[in-house]
Amino acid sequence: MTFAMGRLRTSGPVLHPRLCAALTIVSCLVHLWLAIQNQHGAWLAALMLASAAVCVPCAVHIWQHSRISALQRVMVCALAMAALHGMLLVGSGTGRHTHSAVYGDPDSAVSQSGHLLAVVGLELMTALLAATLLARLRIRKPATLHVQPLK
Repeated sequence: MTFAMGRLRTSGPVLHPRLCAALTIVSCLVHLWLAIQNQHGAWLAALMLASAAVCVPCAVHIWQHSRISALQRVMVCALAMAALHGMLLVGSGTGRHTHSAVYGDPDSAVSQSGHLLAVVGLELMTALLAATLLARLRIRKPATLHVQPLK
């Protein structure tokens, strides 16, 4: 592996970048699926479509070239989404954002918590893969050893 101009050039396996890109695409597909279902209202559906549209180019850049800037954006966005969904998860216990009023079933709030937990897990895994790939790409300067002559 060599690093040049913000890109990773590999001659060996590329499992790590491909897995990171695949998880990013899965997140985009989940956003598209939820936007199509339109259970969260029109403006949230539009927001989900916009977030999916922003993530797709980064996933393509990670899949093809492992670009540093795309990895950084995916990592930051995944952490922001994990924090946002975590706040929704904490807020769902207070009765502010539950779907039991919509579906009339108190067990749907428990189901919604499970879905939010799964989303938080997916986003944290995406951020972890992007962060570890960024760490692998870091250029490490060789340590220079200064030897003092013995007197």
